[in-house]
Amino acid sequence: MRMLARLALPIAAGLALAGCQAPPSVTPAPAASASAGPTRSANAADAMFAQMMIPHHEQAVVMSDAMLAKPGISAEVTTLATQIKNAQQPEIDQMRGWLKAWGAAEHGDHHGHTGMDGMLTEQELAALKDAQGAQAEKLFLTGMIRHHEGAVAMAKEVQANGADPDVRELADAIITSQQAEIDQMKRLLER
Repeated sequence: MRMLARLALPIAAGLALAGCQAPPSVTPAPAASASAGPTRSANAADAMFAQMMIPHHEQAVVMSDAMLAKPGISAEVTTLATQIKNAQQPEIDQMRGWLKAWGAAEHGDHHGHTGMDGMLTEQELAALKDAQGAQAEKLFLTGMIRHHEGAVAMAKEVQANGADPDVRELADAIITSQQAEIDQMKRLLER
């Protein structure tokens, strides 16, 4: 049965992303009590968003930690790295909670994708970790701009295809906050 569920999620996600109407394939467990609020259902697009955004956010935390460990980094970049880390870890925890409540695996078949969603390659991460000073700042800012642009695109995708209102609320927050950070990082690169 688990194997069928693992196969159904990517197929339903593909249908949802293709614009087809697939029935919701992920339903949270019943609420423990009537005071817990109404039971919400999430569709395949919601689950795929969480499954892909968790490793995406985890990489942003890794990138931020790399900058915070370096001496000689400007206060603006250090503050930005701290801000990114502090925002994304709670969102990771929130999405893990959703997946657990929905009975969905944390890692779908799409786990580990790079490139199209702004994820840095292992080589790019290594270069960031090895770089120092102004070169490290430039690699961080250019990499994080691309990374955030991928997150914004993923958030817009789930707004178009998702069903869960909490997921939509998080997607709105990601679009707003990460677009503001993209603008800030572009300004920092111009200085």
